[in-house]
Amino acid sequence: MRDALLATLSAIVGPRWVKSRAPELVAYDADGLPGYRALPNLAVFPGTRDEVIAVVQALAAAGASFVPRGAGTGLSGGALADDVVLLGLNRLTRILEIDAVNRIARVEPGVVNAKLSRAVVGFGLQYAPDPSSQSVCTIGGNVAENAGGPHCLKYGVTLNHVVECEVVLPNGTVTRLGSAFGESDDYDLLGLFVGSEGCFGVATEITVRLVPLPDTVHTLLADFPSVDAAARAVSRIVATGIVPAALEMMDNATIRAVEASIYAAGYPIDAAAILLCEVDGIADGLDDDVSIIRHCCMDAGARDVLVATTDADRTRLWQGRKKAFGAMGRIAPSLVVQDAVVPRTRLPDVLATIHEIATRHRVQVCNVFHAGDGNLHPNIPYDANDADASARVHEAMSEIMQACIDAGGTITGEHGVGLDKLPYMDRLFTAESLSAMCRIRDVFDPDRRANPGKVVPVHSCKEWHGTPRAKRAAT
Repeated sequence: MRDALLATLSAIVGPRWVKSRAPELVAYDADGLPGYRALPNLAVFPGTRDEVIAVVQALAAAGASFVPRGAGTGLSGGALADDVVLLGLNRLTRILEIDAVNRIARVEPGVVNAKLSRAVVGFGLQYAPDPSSQSVCTIGGNVAENAGGPHCLKYGVTLNHVVECEVVLPNGTVTRLGSAFGESDDYDLLGLFVGSEGCFGVATEITVRLVPLPDTVHTLLADFPSVDAAARAVSRIVATGIVPAALEMMDNATIRAVEASIYAAGYPIDAAAILLCEVDGIADGLDDDVSIIRHCCMDAGARDVLVATTDADRTRLWQGRKKAFGAMGRIAPSLVVQDAVVPRTRLPDVLATIHEIATRHRVQVCNVFHAGDGNLHPNIPYDANDADASARVHEAMSEIMQACIDAGGTITGEHGVGLDKLPYMDRLFTAESLSAMCRIRDVFDPDRRANPGKVVPVHSCKEWHGTPRAKRAAT
């Protein structure tokens, strides 16, 4: 069957774009979270919309399971193809249309997020969702994970900016979800598709909403003698009614990692925590917002609040934040990147609990996260080859996720469930809720061939035999 499928796929996309040998496939055995490894059976890379459709139809005819994959920057193990076909979409890189009048753009799924932003800036527009990996992540992957980013506090996540998708369902049927120029008069199937993590089908064309570039932008850097003080400042700022474009926090471990790297941004290395706050909009009144935010930070105990005076200063401050995960590679060879959301008012308590858990398990937690919407990213650098360290990391992360759930939070804000969050789904959702998720999936993929073994625990879908075999480094 594998040989027959290899021949069929090669006839569709050309032999060059089908990989079958282990040395070729090993390049795709992980995503951006290297703790999981799984080797695809085959990897196929169509170059056009029609080739994608033909490939999915061929896979359906063969009854073959598959995993859609973009740039592979995801952080949940969601893009791993465990002995099934990997369907790579990174060759579909065309921006099909920019409609500046209606403020929309049509793109193929392999368009890099930052490329779209650069393409529309000349029209005075921007694509607002800006994941930290925006220089390499793709719009298709952003749709699959409902990606966020620092500026989602004001502008919203990917779901708020996608208006229509052309989708190839797992059975090979092509359909359109949503509407480019208005609300759909039917069920919000597009809302279901965005964030479905490749389990509902493959997007071949995505229409996104663009927003005007702000007239003025002010970026503030506040440094604090304690994480608790920085967390209190977040609540004070939000309580004023001002909605910053972004409100990000980094702790001392993260600050030191960034400042020791090529991404050094000028953060004070003796600060226990910093807040990076940005406000944008019409110039009139924006200085007042800056003044209010400055007072909120100082009242909460900030040592100083600086305002970037040039575009170069702003760019440097944001590069340090967005490259923080990469900078942590200086601390240890492996990194567990987590993603949970808690109510903003619970930030001080949850951060204190995370510190206690880290101390007890003798691991180092580096916190860098979207403080404005309570989207935490507690990260633990470690050596995956050290069995004892791996076990302690696993226990610490399990307790951290439980602490976030106990605080009234949830297990992912933007990275998705994938493989990594599967153990926590039972803790957060009832059996009835998980069963409902399975029934919704049946609408799009009754055979469960699209991204099998992800998102919903296997035992919740009684007839599902796509149990993941991917190995986790921290277990």
